[in-house]
Amino acid sequence: MDALQHTLIDPLKPILIPVTHNLPAPLNDFALSLLGDVCHSALLLDLDILTQPHCLNLAISKALGIAIITAASVVKVPQLIKLVRSQSAEGLSFTSYALETASFLIALSYNVRMGFPFSTYGETSFILVQDVAIATLILVYSARTPIAVAFLVGVASAIYALLVDTSGLVGDAQMKTLQAGAGVLGVASKLPQILTVYSQGGTGQLSAFAVFNYLLGSLSRIFTTLQEVDDKLILGGFVAGFVLNAVLAGQMVYYWNSATTAGHGAEVKGKRAIKGVAQEGRQGLATEENLKKAGVPLTPVGASSGVRPGSSGSGRRRG
Repeated sequence: MDALQHTLIDPLKPILIPVTHNLPAPLNDFALSLLGDVCHSALLLDLDILTQPHCLNLAISKALGIAIITAASVVKVPQLIKLVRSQSAEGLSFTSYALETASFLIALSYNVRMGFPFSTYGETSFILVQDVAIATLILVYSARTPIAVAFLVGVASAIYALLVDTSGLVGDAQMKTLQAGAGVLGVASKLPQILTVYSQGGTGQLSAFAVFNYLLGSLSRIFTTLQEVDDKLILGGFVAGFVLNAVLAGQMVYYWNSATTAGHGAEVKGKRAIKGVAQEGRQGLATEENLKKAGVPLTPVGASSGVRPGSSGSGRRRG
């Protein structure tokens, strides 16, 4: 810390201080809302990371939180694109996305009710919307449209009960219980996907972009939670999520060049069979053409060959 302050920051102060003291009002207000008066003054106005050591950790945590939220807004867009283009849910587990939807909805509601900073949980709102879309498409492309409609109705009802309703349908004590269960759901949501990849021997339509972003996001959330949120329920969920995200990322690497998912294997086998039949047909046609060129008479199938039934077929007449 001392070396950073004295060797890098202090020499740059004459250049940086005029900039940090004249930031546009919206940007300055945003930094003030994130860091608070003390850290805003120490880090931006004084460019001092030594007098308030905790401010640097807070700034790093806020920056990570903003980065996670920004990435979360598009983290599953590649997965959605792969689904829509292929119109196939192969390699994807509806159970996994349904459990994750429930986990994220509870976590979002819990954080909102507890009044935690949006930078520590904001990605749950974006991922929740994308999870609902993916889960619905999985059902639609699996020819289970009525179940997709029921799923959407269930999600809407849960949103009303947990976030919209102010009459106390779900109280604070019940919300804490649900949050404890959300950690279990978050862990459970990864297991069906891990098992699906293992059983199919490949990742199918699973998006590598989403998997690796999840891994980095869960690791970053452990840091931001330790810095800004004193809640062991939330921390435990992120730790467990990181472990299972690491397993899924490991599967993605292991099966990177694999073409052995169940559907793809059947497709490849079918194509090979059709190709073999076509090759045999072409070979038979070539043989027939060669015999004709050699002047060998060919007897059509079903035509009389001049040999009576029951004869020896030698072609010799009885004397």
